[in-house]
Amino acid sequence: MRRLVLTALAAATLAGPAFAANEAPATVAPKFEAVPQDAVLSYNLIGLNVTDAQNNTVGEIKDLAINHDKLVGYIVSVGGFLGMGEHYVAVSPSSIAIGYDADAKKWKAVIGASKDQLKAAPEFKYDGKFKR
Repeated sequence: MRRLVLTALAAATLAGPAFAANEAPATVAPKFEAVPQDAVLSYNLIGLNVTDAQNNTVGEIKDLAINHDKLVGYIVSVGGFLGMGEHYVAVSPSSIAIGYDADAKKWKAVIGASKDQLKAAPEFKYDGKFKR
């Protein structure tokens, strides 16, 4: 009986922090925003080809990195074919010029780097808490 009580106590003690870690974050009343006409929505960015100054495709925006409600990077895939052999790099938002080409009716992303320079950049890996 004593062993059963000690086991139950140990289980309850170990389970305590797990419940606290899984609690929902505190919420606040919503603040609504007007979206400016020159804003860019995430669906316009994900999958967008990135070109160099000579209009050569050097990569594709695959993801957005957001920290404390602020965009801190674009995850760009470089190289590969049909998802095989892709190399990901995290690029500062200030490094990529994003704009809407009204004549072509599409979004454009231009970076001042070649495909080789992006391939040589430090790799971003989808592991740990970023694992897909």
